[in-house]
Amino acid sequence: MSRSTEQFAQQRAAHWRATKRLTAVLLLTWLIITFGGIFFACELSDPTIFGWPVSFYMIAQGVPLAYVAILAIYALRMRALDRRCRNDS
Repeated sequence: MSRSTEQFAQQRAAHWRATKRLTAVLLLTWLIITFGGIFFACELSDPTIFGWPVSFYMIAQGVPLAYVAILAIYALRMRALDRRCRNDS
């Protein structure tokens, strides 16, 4: 393999590692937000509305906002990774 081919392969491997790391961190964040929020909402002793604790309503409104934030972080970080990879080649 020529020098440029080896360098390109190394850049692709580095880009793929960074992509996998970002995806793993964001999936772990999603898992913690989803299951942690629901689990701890059960522990709170709030007043009830229609038979459900207020904490469930708060989680139901907050978790989708966290999902949108995760998507925004993913899009911004991937754009930066792709630009860096393009500039390196």
